[in-house]
Amino acid sequence: MNPITQIKPLDVPNAILQRRSIKTFKPEPISAELLKQLVELTVAAPSSYNVQSWRIILVQDEAQKAALSVASWNQKQIIEAPCTFVFAADAMAGEKDLTPILEQGLATGAFSEGTVNYFKTAVPQFQAALGDKRREYAIKDAMIAATHMVLAAESLGLSTCFMNGWMEDKVKEVIGASEDPDLAIAILVPVGYAAEPRKNPGRLPTSSNVFVDRVGNPY
Repeated sequence: MNPITQIKPLDVPNAILQRRSIKTFKPEPISAELLKQLVELTVAAPSSYNVQSWRIILVQDEAQKAALSVASWNQKQIIEAPCTFVFAADAMAGEKDLTPILEQGLATGAFSEGTVNYFKTAVPQFQAALGDKRREYAIKDAMIAATHMVLAAESLGLSTCFMNGWMEDKVKEVIGASEDPDLAIAILVPVGYAAEPRKNPGRLPTSSNVFVDRVGNPY
């Protein structure tokens, strides 16, 4: 195992406080076992009705990384990082076959027979009622998973950077999803080992953007 991966994982509060957006990465690869652990922690994220509508693509091939960088206005962190997580979202996931999800919930004891029977009709109905908001809801779930990923990565000694500068049609082309109108791109997240540290830029006082009960009533 690469000695750089032999670290003591951070607890959640310290991972939150320590994490910074890293734009430059070392060439060291992420071990397969560490990457697997990161993926498992990422998909442990919650989602609406446990539909898990995220579709996560790990871009590691050098040619794929180069193409993804071009689709992201040539941002170099995708080239430098050993892996970039593309968080996509299937807007129609809740109206597809939910059997594997429901059967697993029943097997673990998380869902009762009544819950499963309710979900069989309630979830597709809810999704259909969302109409044009299906995409928005799916992206929200994908963003929750992405947030889990960056904190899990930090706790495991890895660094990340949320990227919102990319062309959706070009990204979909790179990942082979050009013909899927229901797939939306939520966020791109390069992950690897930081080449240089970044300082905490600070935060506004909570009185300026955290309120109690109503906007304008400072916390």
